[in-house]
Amino acid sequence: MKNFRKHHLLEIFDQSEKSRLPLDAFLRDYFRKNKAIGSKDRQEVCETLYGMVRWRGLLDHLCDRPINWKKRLDIYQQINPNDFLNENAIPIHVRLSFPKFIFDTLKEAYGEKKAIELCLNSNETAPTTVRVNPAKIERDDLLKHWKEIYDVSPCGKSSLGIVFHKKINFFALPEFKAGLFEIQDEGSQLVANEVDPKPGDHVLDYCAGSGGKTLAFAHKMKGQGQIHLYDIRPHMLLEAKKRLKRAGIQNGHPLTEQHLKRKTLLRKIDWLLLDVPCSGSGTLRRNPDMKWKIDREMIERLAAEQRKIFAETLKFLHPNGRIVYATCSVFPEENERQVSGFIKEYNLKLVKPPFLSLPEKGNMDGFFSAVLSY
Repeated sequence: MKNFRKHHLLEIFDQSEKSRLPLDAFLRDYFRKNKAIGSKDRQEVCETLYGMVRWRGLLDHLCDRPINWKKRLDIYQQINPNDFLNENAIPIHVRLSFPKFIFDTLKEAYGEKKAIELCLNSNETAPTTVRVNPAKIERDDLLKHWKEIYDVSPCGKSSLGIVFHKKINFFALPEFKAGLFEIQDEGSQLVANEVDPKPGDHVLDYCAGSGGKTLAFAHKMKGQGQIHLYDIRPHMLLEAKKRLKRAGIQNGHPLTEQHLKRKTLLRKIDWLLLDVPCSGSGTLRRNPDMKWKIDREMIERLAAEQRKIFAETLKFLHPNGRIVYATCSVFPEENERQVSGFIKEYNLKLVKPPFLSLPEKGNMDGFFSAVLSY
């Protein structure tokens, strides 16, 4: 690795450990401030950085003490991490470069063989998937056009999804600026599809973020009815507003906390989407830094927050309405066990079997959703 790239790589590691930002957000900010780093340099820095974060557990096992990022880099450049998978003298969670807590949780939920597979898949680079906006273009038409230029294929399960087999600058594409597509994992598309409103319905996307799932189901309403978006982070709702405008969705409206305190939405919501804060354990190949932050205390705190959100939002549901509870987690504590508790505590029922996707090599991330009603 060139000294220029090595300098910035180690600088990023040093600064990011002191930052509260997720790694991807920190990188965007760092490259914005260091414009002398060209595209090829950025690419190699990012590939090396993400690889080292993924394999940090194994690197630490192999490093001399005291450990630092320079020593980790020296080891990383000398080894192929997969060569250690059959080194039985090393604990299995270390060979897989996963915290023992996560591996043990996956092993308890899915068995050892599946847990190993999930960890290996989560150490791979995630595919890039987009969702076509059917209000503006048919998937087959966009796919036909793109096949002449890019290495793409249709998603296997989402009727609106297209997989890019090589990364490109999506945000510079005229099709993106025209609102013809959004970047969205296939699993996330399938979760969003569980929200199935009719024209004229009222929908509340309560933990809306920047509106990704609203963008995926809004076309079903044909511009009739209302979609209310709420998130405790105002800057995310500002981004949602821009995305709704680009997609041509005119019946989506961000809400403030003051709006929710009024009684106008009580028992009026036909579809309540709760895409709750979670561990993100299903998306670790996109956010490998998160696996070194997840612990028992975090899961318990998040599970309590999920129950609190569920309890606080039930008042908005119409007696004949439906709730879609969703996470990007693969931990039963955030998924099936939560739903079982909701059913018992609030006398609810499952409308259909829950949806669960687990991280697959070259395929979708891990997501969970359950559709509930009275």
